[in-house]
Amino acid sequence: MMSRLEPVLANPVIVVVDDDAAVRGSLKFALEIEGFAVRTYPKGADLLGDLRRADCACFIIDQKLPGMNGLDVVAELRKEHIAAPVILITSHPNNVVQQQAAQAGVPIVEKPLLGNTLIDRVRDVVGRLPSTH
Repeated sequence: MMSRLEPVLANPVIVVVDDDAAVRGSLKFALEIEGFAVRTYPKGADLLGDLRRADCACFIIDQKLPGMNGLDVVAELRKEHIAAPVILITSHPNNVVQQQAAQAGVPIVEKPLLGNTLIDRVRDVVGRLPSTH
């Protein structure tokens, strides 16, 4: 008999933080098709206010968020000892953002999010699902 926890454990939780509702919806859809459970937030503060953040397998965070930026959100997660991988998404990252992301060990996937680049990166960092492509 299947326990109530098995479906949750079978599907890694991916968190998407982006202030653009269309981006959040598209990423949620694409990740769920790949077998991931997905939670979305429009702002970093919304994520940081959710006590369930510690059970996430991977965070996809937009750099340009209202309030605190993506790398600030990463810094807060790390202060809380949440070590799950983070993928930063942004358009045309400048040298400062690239250097800060590299120092934080956070890969950048540039917008527009074309093809399977982001999904492949999520699979790589989660190390969970085999590629279907």
